[in-house]
Amino acid sequence: MHSRRQVFSSVMRLFLRWFRLCPRRGRVRLPRRLQELWSYSRLLLKTLYFNTLTNSDVVMDCLLEPVFWLVDHLTRWFGVVFVCLVVVLTSSILFIAYFCLLPMVLHTYSTAWIVWHVCYGHWNLVMIVFHYYKATKTSPGHPPQMKTDVPAVSICKKCIIPKPARTHHCGICNTCILKMDHHCPWLNNCVGHFNHRYFFSFCLYMTLGCVYCSISGRNMFIDAYNAIEHFKSLDVEKQGVPVTGVGLLIGILPPGSMTGQSYYQTSPPPFTFRDKMFHKSIIYMWVLTSTVALALGGLTLWHAVLISRGETSIERHINSKETRRMQKKGKVFRNPFNYGRLNNWKVFFGVEKRSHWLTRVLLPSGHAPYGDGLTWDFYPHKKDMMAI
Repeated sequence: MHSRRQVFSSVMRLFLRWFRLCPRRGRVRLPRRLQELWSYSRLLLKTLYFNTLTNSDVVMDCLLEPVFWLVDHLTRWFGVVFVCLVVVLTSSILFIAYFCLLPMVLHTYSTAWIVWHVCYGHWNLVMIVFHYYKATKTSPGHPPQMKTDVPAVSICKKCIIPKPARTHHCGICNTCILKMDHHCPWLNNCVGHFNHRYFFSFCLYMTLGCVYCSISGRNMFIDAYNAIEHFKSLDVEKQGVPVTGVGLLIGILPPGSMTGQSYYQTSPPPFTFRDKMFHKSIIYMWVLTSTVALALGGLTLWHAVLISRGETSIERHINSKETRRMQKKGKVFRNPFNYGRLNNWKVFFGVEKRSHWLTRVLLPSGHAPYGDGLTWDFYPHKKDMMAI
């Protein structure tokens, strides 16, 4: 018993000495190791949120960082799935057009309309396939990894390399992109300096193709929808109506077992399985093309506005914030990459003479864009850079 008391008292003395419960200043003082851990924890916590530039946008970015990380990784892994989906849906429309609509067009339309549909349809198809292939396979452009004399505006915190003007880091591709617009999951590629024209042209010609299918197939869609409704009404109707004098025994006794029994049976419907599939294919094509025309048409119109202003999707947000900041100071912000509406389109499409509107815009062309994406000229503000 005495030994237990000695052990307990020694333990308590060590415990009191360790925590120093009776300091000279009258407050609780932790051991030096715990004080260092506590100070480091407070410093680490302050580094996560304390900054002279901290605002609501920074706080929201920090809170949504896990969501951004999840979206980036899912988009990276499902990029191939989205590309396959584009190929499958487009191929299904082509299958319906060649095996369902083309034979009907050749037998019912006049020669002039046949020539129009065949020429326009195949031109639109070539433009879609060419620009989609180039947009997916062309690298958007990356800044040099080695030290160069190219002027840089900042340093990428993730790549640890200088970033030229209009260059941004893509979290999905995990690299910096020259003149980055956005990462497109339907291309499984970033939209940047060297493939921005291919991306916009694909969106434009895909929208035109969907609008063409939607308008030209409107009457066929209405006829097919009415035919499908007629099929449903025929399936609901009974094929035969038994007439007997047995009353409650109808349906219990086998046919022919009662005298005086007769049947009035309608003829089978004239519509075959092929007819039903034809009408359903027309409905599928019209609904799909109309939906894509609305969705992709809005996206194409938005990018057309950005191109007219000499901006990318990322620069649109940056310039909006900079405009509000300059307005508070009584100044006007001017986009240094805006060369004027017409010049912006000329620079975007690489049009240097009149014939290029045909050879580089209305026909497939693999020419390189204006500039190298590392440096940008500002003199086009003062004069028409391409006198056309």
